[in-house]
Amino acid sequence: MARHSLLKDDDDLDPLSSLTNLFDVAMVFAVALMVALVTHLNLAEMLMEDDFTIVKNPGKEDMEIITKKGEKIEKYKADNTSADPDKAKGKRIGVAYQLANGEIIYVPE
Repeated sequence: MARHSLLKDDDDLDPLSSLTNLFDVAMVFAVALMVALVTHLNLAEMLMEDDFTIVKNPGKEDMEIITKKGEKIEKYKADNTSADPDKAKGKRIGVAYQLANGEIIYVPE
């Protein structure tokens, strides 16, 4: 009888023993998914300490401007319709060009 008890393993009787590593697999998958989303959506700039400005869909109706100054992030959406009819609308006053060396030149109209 003692010989039979040495070969017998209690883990074989437990139906949940196969699920013990499932939590670890889920955590690895979740971290990999978060890293993939950050790299795909180009959100790495949001995690850095540098100030920046991002323009999404420039020149289109759904244009968005995202600026980060310090720890404050602001998001502006282009809106062609104003809730207040008395509110003045802006107008185009010039064009900005970026040269190959990174310098930006503003040309007023």
